[in-house]
Amino acid sequence: MAKININETEISVIDINNEDYICLTDMLKAKDGDFFVTDWLRNRNTLEFLGIWEQVNNPLFNYGEFAIIRNKSGLNNFKVSVKEFVERTNAVCLQAKSGRYGGTYAHKDIAFEFAMWISPEFKIYLVKEFQRLKKEEQILIGWTAKRELSKINYLIHTDAIKHNLIPKEISYVQQCAIYANEADVLNIALFGKTAKQWRDESPDKKGNIRDYASVNELICLSNLENLNAHFIIENISQTERLLKLNQIAIHQMTILQSIVSKKYLNENASDSVIK
Repeated sequence: MAKININETEISVIDINNEDYICLTDMLKAKDGDFFVTDWLRNRNTLEFLGIWEQVNNPLFNYGEFAIIRNKSGLNNFKVSVKEFVERTNAVCLQAKSGRYGGTYAHKDIAFEFAMWISPEFKIYLVKEFQRLKKEEQILIGWTAKRELSKINYLIHTDAIKHNLIPKEISYVQQCAIYANEADVLNIALFGKTAKQWRDESPDKKGNIRDYASVNELICLSNLENLNAHFIIENISQTERLLKLNQIAIHQMTILQSIVSKKYLNENASDSVIK
C-alpha cells in the first residue's frame, strides 16, 4: 500500500498481481458534488474504453456479456456496479475491495482516464505524482538489493575471520567480540566511526549504521568486505588492513560519487532541452 497526495487529497495505490491499481473512491474526494463510480461506469464512452482495454490485456474477458451491458448504456434506467461488471465480464481492470483498504480500485491505465473525468488538471497531477512514486520505489529497490548483497558478502567476511582469526579454545562471547572488532574495521574505513560511536551519536535511530548507508556506501562496503576477507587470509595485520581499506574506500566513493554527479548533470541538461 502506497499513498500519493494531490491538492490535499490522499490517494491509495496497491499492488494486484504485480500491477499498480489506484483507488477511484479516494480520487472522487477531489470532485465537486455528489458523484459515484457507478455514474462514470454507466457512461457509454467509459464502457467502450474498458472493453477495448480488456480485449488487449485480458484473454479471459467475456466479450459476450460485455456487449449486453454496453448495449444497455444510455438508457435512463441503466446502472451497473463495479462488482456486477467484474463478475459478468471477468474484467480485471477494476477491483472492488472491502475491509481496511476498501473501495474501488482501477488499473493505472484506467485510473488515469478516470482522473480526466474529474478534471484535466487533476489528471496531470495524478500522472506526475504516480511517476514520482514509481521513481522513489525504484530507488528503494536498488538500495534493498545493495543491502542484501552487502549481507551476503559479510558472510564471506565472517567466514574468513572464523577460520583465520578466532582461536579454537575461546568462549562465544570472546568470538562475538572478535567479529564485532573486525566489523568496526570496515565501519571505520568507510564511515570513519565504530558502530558504538554511531549509536552514541544517534540515540533516536533504530538499527545500525549500515541501515542508514547510501546506495554508493553499500556498494563500497560490499567491495571492502571481500577485500578484507582476502587480506585476513593473507595474514595482513589489522592496522595495515585498516589503512588499505580506508584508502580503497576513499578512492571508490570518489568514483561512485562522480558517476552520480555526472548522471545528475546529464539529467538536468536533458530536462533543460525538453523545456
